[in-house]
Amino acid sequence: MNIAALAKPADPAKDAAPWWRHGHVWLVIAGPAVVVVASIVTVIMAVRLPDPVVAEDYYRRGIEINKTLPAGDTAAKALMPALQARNHAASPAPATAPQPHSGR
Repeated sequence: MNIAALAKPADPAKDAAPWWRHGHVWLVIAGPAVVVVASIVTVIMAVRLPDPVVAEDYYRRGIEINKTLPAGDTAAKALMPALQARNHAASPAPATAPQPHSGR
């Protein structure tokens, strides 16, 4: 081994690659770049596709819908299966005594 070659410091300009040649640099840049692109896409979507505004006569429309719904006893009978299913699902099953095991 040549001791003189080991003692001589390496020239950093000759050994170092430009910053864009390192993969980790692009990994660090990719995260914020994706966020910027996604936010631009979100702003474009928000401007081009606005949410619908509530109708001016929303209260009148609601009253008309309520007039078409069944009233009183008819409504209660219509909801009966749903109420029974909800109550059955919410309440535990009744406890039953264990059946004796036959030895046969």
